[in-house]
Amino acid sequence: MSVPVRKFDAVIVGAGGAGLRAAIQLSEAGLRTAVISKVFPTRSHTVAAQGGVAASLGNSEEDHWHWHMYDTVKGSDWLGDQDAIEFMCRKANEVVIELEHYGMPFDRLDSGKIYQRPFGGHMSNFGEKPVRRSCAAADRTGHAMLHAMYQRNVKANTQFFIEWMALDLIRDEEGDVVGVTAMEMETGEVFVFHAKAVLFATGGAGRIYYSSTNAFINTGDGVGMAARAGIPLEDMEFWQFHPTGVAGAGVLITEGVRGEGGILRNASGERFMERYAPNAKDLASRDVVSRAMVTEINEGRGCGPNKDHVMLDITHLDPATIMKRLPGIREIGIQFAGVDAIKEPLPVVPTCHYQMGGIPTNYNGEVVVPKDGNPSVPVKGFYAAGECACASVHGANRLGTNSLLDLLVFGKSSGESMVEFIKSQPAAHKPLPANAADFSLSRINRLDNQKDGAAVGATRLAMQRTMQAHCGVFRFKDMLAEGVSKILDIEQQVATTEIKDKSKVFNTARLEALELDNLIEVAKATIVSANARTESRGAHVRDDATDTPERPDGRDDVNWLKHTLWHREGNRLDYKPVNMKPLTVDTIALKKRAY
Repeated sequence: MSVPVRKFDAVIVGAGGAGLRAAIQLSEAGLRTAVISKVFPTRSHTVAAQGGVAASLGNSEEDHWHWHMYDTVKGSDWLGDQDAIEFMCRKANEVVIELEHYGMPFDRLDSGKIYQRPFGGHMSNFGEKPVRRSCAAADRTGHAMLHAMYQRNVKANTQFFIEWMALDLIRDEEGDVVGVTAMEMETGEVFVFHAKAVLFATGGAGRIYYSSTNAFINTGDGVGMAARAGIPLEDMEFWQFHPTGVAGAGVLITEGVRGEGGILRNASGERFMERYAPNAKDLASRDVVSRAMVTEINEGRGCGPNKDHVMLDITHLDPATIMKRLPGIREIGIQFAGVDAIKEPLPVVPTCHYQMGGIPTNYNGEVVVPKDGNPSVPVKGFYAAGECACASVHGANRLGTNSLLDLLVFGKSSGESMVEFIKSQPAAHKPLPANAADFSLSRINRLDNQKDGAAVGATRLAMQRTMQAHCGVFRFKDMLAEGVSKILDIEQQVATTEIKDKSKVFNTARLEALELDNLIEVAKATIVSANARTESRGAHVRDDATDTPERPDGRDDVNWLKHTLWHREGNRLDYKPVNMKPLTVDTIALKKRAY
């Protein structure tokens, strides 16, 4: 079957913050750039980011990128690569000011400088006290960011393919990436996008869990495509559960609420975080706060008739402050909890929010794989940025507002790397393999011809409930092992999913089945990797990890200070060292993590 081919210098899959920032770099360099997106760019999931973007501007109090770097290494529980973390924290001021020049409507201080609020885990003077580092546009920072960067891309003549779904990565005989296949939703037709370089900026995959702050589009498409193309996935056991999802709905309540003075309370009205993090209190890192909340619930101090959540209280704040700094949160409370946060506390519970792992990259945005004894050899023509990538700046746990910083810094750096790579290549594209689209077409044909197969919705739900029950905030040895078995059984069902609707035009049943193909790869990588890591570190907490002076909080630096690499073939695991050496400053030495 002949498949139409579209040819570009660069193809970006995903139109969220990382994809848009990279596209600016490429298009403004004069390269012909295509961006493929399942939704209109300003509806990408970056739109849901509320609290702000981290940068040590020091607009209202002293701050320094060294302190930001220390906080990020500490927040990562020392699993983050210190060269990449230094790169991100040193670039933070630059990319935020660039964003302001694109037209980003940040809130302002009376002096006219960008308003900054405190955020969990961000401290002054190497952990002394909370510092104002989060540059915010009220509680709609991601929304404002997307609009600013989309407008800049329109000016730069970036070409968008909206309501298209990328299907598979195309690699030639040498293993180089030469394009992707993609389906136009309107017609159901498959195209090949032939490129000199490809960037995946497809966001997260929180929909592997039953309760998630993630949009329904967050199905791990880039991660799934990379796994099917033979790229190992890094540190997929580390998933952040945001402390404050609306109980029963999962909708995000920004950490900025606590940054503005919000307090978590249990059923007796106690401010319980003082017991778990006496210094940072409600602004400890997210994994610490989430575990404290679950502990309160498990020990019978939860709120409501089922004692299954805690309360987030801002009733002591001036209503004018709430309406100025947190208007969207008040609206979310009314819409999803039936609660006006000005008058009464919000019911909240930890909810799956962010994947720390993903497609392995370096701080230049190049995708790297093990080869000939070298753990990090770049894959020619392949780049990744944002939540689908693992540069590893977040390690075992991400600090709030470092996600928007991640996508700005590594969106830009990957764009710069791609510009340099493309301009170094011959004018002609590398040829496509003869069978470039065959694998994608076979997947679609299988769906069209499947008889007596598994239902997509029921199979997806079984996967989500299994992940929620067996690989959540706290993890137990026997439950993880049982979860691995269940997910491998569900994988067999995914291979036989059936859709009743065989039409071509906007066939959402087919799209959901294709998304499930990606979700199951993420679920396998997550639970197999988690089952193997027998320590507690950051967001990954094992019940059987012994707490000793040599293993603070169950963390085992002797045996487990290393990155996991999951290979799709045979669910094989191998490991590579954490880069403990920064670019220009001294290594931040291992120590017990406390707030």
